[in-house]
Amino acid sequence: MLSSLSLLSQLLYKVSEALQHIPYTLHFRFSRSRPETLSLPTFPSPIPTFLSPLLSSLSLSPQSIFFLICLLACVFSSLFLPELATSQASLEEESSIRVVRALYDALGVRDVETIQRLLAPDIEWWFHGPPSHQYMMRLLTGVSSDESFVFVPLSFAAFGSTVLVEGCDQNRSVSWVHAWTVADGIITQVREYFDTSLTVSRFGKSGPSPSSSSSIRCPHLWQSQFTKATGKSVPGLVLAI
Repeated sequence: MLSSLSLLSQLLYKVSEALQHIPYTLHFRFSRSRPETLSLPTFPSPIPTFLSPLLSSLSLSPQSIFFLICLLACVFSSLFLPELATSQASLEEESSIRVVRALYDALGVRDVETIQRLLAPDIEWWFHGPPSHQYMMRLLTGVSSDESFVFVPLSFAAFGSTVLVEGCDQNRSVSWVHAWTVADGIITQVREYFDTSLTVSRFGKSGPSPSSSSSIRCPHLWQSQFTKATGKSVPGLVLAI
């Protein structure tokens, strides 16, 4: 067992050393009718200088080499795939934030063409707060051309397809939070909160416990920060995503 682990560690080391310098591809063929026949992995130059002597010195059966190759693939998958998935998610969140930033810039200068391009035709709007503070709805629908209220975003945060934006107008003693939903570069939904303390949580199921077959966990992801700046007592809500 120790010998096999040692050989595997040597193989992993050589492969990782080679992969630091050039791209690689693996090609192998295994015949079910003739299990003793196995075409060893072929690598583009200069990898053979690293691996060919090692593979030749292992003196392993074709089945063992095939097993090592599969194990090697699993190791690389477990090491790199989660990191790639996280990186991809971060890129998508950054892209969504850029879309929302562009919307606020367009709102600031009343760029109707850009606003219409960024918003879905049937965008869903949800509001919580005093009815007199429905400024965003009036802007998006063109009901009012009143420019007395300007949305100045103070913070941005993204969790998946949801972009959270927070602002505060101390002259009016109001705070606001927008939760935008972005899909393929288009804003499809906005949840607007005025004078409301918002906590964002993610719903998920935890593993089985002795007391129940499953339980719901709601880890907090984000909480509004500017409601205290107004000096008012405000209600609190939880947004689950």
